[in-house]
Amino acid sequence: MPNIKSAVKRVKTSEKRRALNASQKSALRTAVKTADLAVVATDVEAAKAALIVATKKLDKAVTKGLIHKNAASRKKSRLAKKLNALSKQA
Repeated sequence: MPNIKSAVKRVKTSEKRRALNASQKSALRTAVKTADLAVVATDVEAAKAALIVATKKLDKAVTKGLIHKNAASRKKSRLAKKLNALSKQA
């Protein structure tokens, strides 16, 4: 445990940030998984709604610095590709 006052504060704030980041990243993964499962279940309307939510969370994660912008772009692209294939099928 640090002795210096600023170092003690740093430990506290970094722990708060870590917990918040973990929570947001978990919610992001859940949203992406929900969109993926909706596509697998061939439910077009649910998949569209889930894609919008996932896209929003991915964009937010990029602005917060949780994930790299190219990673978010890749995930959005892959989800949209799956949804388009499903829409053509139906």
